[in-house]
Amino acid sequence: MAQPTNTFDTYDSVGEREDLSDVIYNISPTDTPFLSSAAKTSSSAVLHEWQTDALAAASTSNAVIEGDEATLDAVTATTRLSNSCQIMDKTVVITGTQEAVDKAGRASELAYQIAKKAKELKRDMEAQITTNNAEVTGSATAAREMGSLGAWVATNDVMGTSGTSGSVGNTARTDGTQRAFTEDLLKSVIKSVWDEGGDPTMIMVGPFNKQKLSGFTGNSTRFDAGADATLYTSVDVYASDFGQLQVVPNRFSRDRDAYVLDMNYWGIAFLRDFSMHELSKTGDSEKRQLLVEATLESRNEAASGLVADLTTS
Repeated sequence: MAQPTNTFDTYDSVGEREDLSDVIYNISPTDTPFLSSAAKTSSSAVLHEWQTDALAAASTSNAVIEGDEATLDAVTATTRLSNSCQIMDKTVVITGTQEAVDKAGRASELAYQIAKKAKELKRDMEAQITTNNAEVTGSATAAREMGSLGAWVATNDVMGTSGTSGSVGNTARTDGTQRAFTEDLLKSVIKSVWDEGGDPTMIMVGPFNKQKLSGFTGNSTRFDAGADATLYTSVDVYASDFGQLQVVPNRFSRDRDAYVLDMNYWGIAFLRDFSMHELSKTGDSEKRQLLVEATLESRNEAASGLVADLTTS
């Protein structure tokens, strides 16, 4: 079939209005499990400091002779730890014309871009906190960087061949040979954390190893709800010998790391909380800077653990 001669169709027409949806679809994730779970505290200097302490080991020979003179016990000092506050920012510059024209999906380009950059800044912070990065104290020509999670957890870490632990935030962990995530590895770290005095409540993993963990059988069997044709294969709570731990997937942490966390011993110390300010106007545009200055506070890294060097495919 063919069109009759002189048929006027949309290909010939001039002046048809565009059909542009007034909705902008964005599925980029903004959930930040560690940042949302850690305590929020404050800092008053670019070098944030705190102290930790520990009790002496329990003794089975604490017996005193009746009437004897007291023997004076040794006293140990606290341990003083620190981490540098890192400045992170996002900027926006929008021309006056772009702000004035009629736009689909947003009334103000400036407001839309500010909201978008705020979410990006939060994602950057989650990724920075949960990576394996050594503290950088900074200088006039080098930015300060916080010592991240991977550079703190050392007492209860299980690594692949050639892997080495981090140290008090200023030495990054050396990655070892990757191997598959197993329940035995997880159980060994949970036990080690408990032996040290920790009471972990969270297992934080990347997406690949979240699925690996959901394959752990333990003492349970998979549940098939025949009535609604649903097969339950996910593990969202891991009931260990030392308590229940919530299993939390994190899109921004390294997939090769599985952390066992006692979140009572992690904090985010803010020197400057999330904020926005105008930059100098130098022409026909509006400029904004979104900024945060903060660091990771490891209140006692022995309360958490790490199964490191896991395969991710």
